[in-house]
Amino acid sequence: MSAQCEVTAKRAAGAPMSFFERYLTAWVALCIVIGIALGQGMPGVFKAIGAMEIAKVNLPVGLLIWVMIIPMLIKVDFGALHEVRRHVRGIGVTLFVNWLVKPFSMAFLGWFFIRNLFAPMLPADQLDSYIAGLILLAAAPCTAMVFVWSRLTNGDPLFTLSQVALNDSIMVVAFAPLVGFLLGISAITVPWDTLITSVVLYIVIPVILAQLLRKQLLAKGQEAFDAAMAKIGPWSITALLATLVLLFTFQGEAILKQPLVIALLAVPILIQVFFNSALAYWLNRLVGEKHNVACPSALIGASNFFELAVAVAIGLFGLNSGAALATVVGVLVEVPVMLSLVAFANRTRVRFAAL
Repeated sequence: MSAQCEVTAKRAAGAPMSFFERYLTAWVALCIVIGIALGQGMPGVFKAIGAMEIAKVNLPVGLLIWVMIIPMLIKVDFGALHEVRRHVRGIGVTLFVNWLVKPFSMAFLGWFFIRNLFAPMLPADQLDSYIAGLILLAAAPCTAMVFVWSRLTNGDPLFTLSQVALNDSIMVVAFAPLVGFLLGISAITVPWDTLITSVVLYIVIPVILAQLLRKQLLAKGQEAFDAAMAKIGPWSITALLATLVLLFTFQGEAILKQPLVIALLAVPILIQVFFNSALAYWLNRLVGEKHNVACPSALIGASNFFELAVAVAIGLFGLNSGAALATVVGVLVEVPVMLSLVAFANRTRVRFAAL
């Protein structure tokens, strides 16, 4: 293990949940209320903001998304990739769940619930968009936030670090074709030019910039890096919340007309999260991995890179789309669901060790 990887892993393992992260669900709920109120009270202002586009990219939203994503990606150490060999079985299980089970199961759940079971209760012109948003959410593997969940279960920090780095490396090349394929089999028109543009803008460029910034900050020493992350970290959550407020200024009218939409969209997301985490947890037990590997593996399988999903949904379908709303529901349920999974993993530690 390199010294830098070991230091990074230990730092990640000890990183506490921030005030914003701990109460993220409450902040998102507040953003919904504020966004709807502002949209209803000042529709002209936000219509003008929505029109600030170049090549179908909304400039205010694009800026907020970069501020939201880049601090998360700075935490990712791609130098940890060589450590994947230490837990090949756990890595294999996590990759299987993340890239084969999660996106395809979500496409099925979207078809079953949104296009069939719940269709009479949802706006007919948004059904495809809702499914697209769910697919985007499932195709975006979790990133730095999983360090928090892993720490709460005493997960192996080096495994978590190497798995996140591997997921992000795969995401750069696999996200666009995977999303395009799943949208295609779901009979949803794939705007390939916009999809590729979104991947370049919201994955490739941020990854490159984040790693350059990471290298520059680490050159000043680990303490300087930690101090810088403490300062810029809150900007990520602030940008996310600002993006959500802006999004709900456009979504408000649809939500007021059909307030059950959020609850209905949450159903396939919740089923998928609990199913994927249970599957990863069980498979790790089956292949003989330890509890401190099975936990982060299951949590990585359950969690999503919701910042990226929101960004691409807005880029592909717009601020007032059902796709954007579906990804935001993923943000809304993330913290309470992940904390429930953490509690379950901790309760079953003894039973896991006995197998």
